[in-house]
Amino acid sequence: MADEQPIIIIKKKGGHAGTHGGAWKVAYADFVTAMMALFIVLWLMSSSKPVQEAVSGYFRDPNGTAKKMGTGLGGEGQTATPIIEKQDMAKLKEDLMKAMETLPNFSQLKKQIEMTITPEGLKIELLEDPKGTFFENGKAQPTPVLQSLLRVLSIQIGKLPNPLLIEGHTDSRPFSDSQTYGNWELSTDRANISRRLMQASGVRPDQVVQVRGYADQNLRKPLQPEDASNRRITLIIQYVVRPEQQIPFNSNGSLPLAKDLNAAPAPAAKGPTATDKEPKQK
Repeated sequence: MADEQPIIIIKKKGGHAGTHGGAWKVAYADFVTAMMALFIVLWLMSSSKPVQEAVSGYFRDPNGTAKKMGTGLGGEGQTATPIIEKQDMAKLKEDLMKAMETLPNFSQLKKQIEMTITPEGLKIELLEDPKGTFFENGKAQPTPVLQSLLRVLSIQIGKLPNPLLIEGHTDSRPFSDSQTYGNWELSTDRANISRRLMQASGVRPDQVVQVRGYADQNLRKPLQPEDASNRRITLIIQYVVRPEQQIPFNSNGSLPLAKDLNAAPAPAAKGPTATDKEPKQK
């Protein structure tokens, strides 16, 4: 029929996709980034202290991380060890004690080993007993016990960039023939023998900065000058002072007073004043 109108069907497409577009991709990328940051933080919290210091040192100074780390002289395949400062000496003391516990006779030696934190550094004292555990009486020849003990300590100390001092001490018992050999020679020889053993077992040649022989001038028990514990070898792992922590010396080479370090620099004088012209009172 000619007068009938055609039926028109209008189909509308849903606008859901057009409304959101690609915004969900941005939100998902933010979520993934946040999760990755979370996993990195969790990893750092469970990492060792050297790793944490290396990462924090990089973000503080990306070009100066080498100043924070040691020289890496431990050999190929070994990572550089961070400098052991004063606040780290307690942890170092604990690590050295654990290393010495691997010795088969450590239970007997433990009472002859003393470690204390001093203003100079970590002091390790190997105390002699009347039986001559470390040296024969009156001789500088080390026993196998001392050689094993120094070997274990050398492996650990050699990993550090900190300098090492070695001291030898004796008791006050005089030698029968003190004209040619006495306590001074004996204490120095024992300290020097210890240095050779440690450098042959892991301590770097440039790590030992001093070898001291005190004879009987620094007794551990002054009221018992002939006590066996006065005969000892002392190892001192010194602190490392960074350049920014060093105290500036005066022009004459003397140390400044505390009040001078805290005082602000005085302004430069422009010329003589009236008080400069007056004679000084004696």
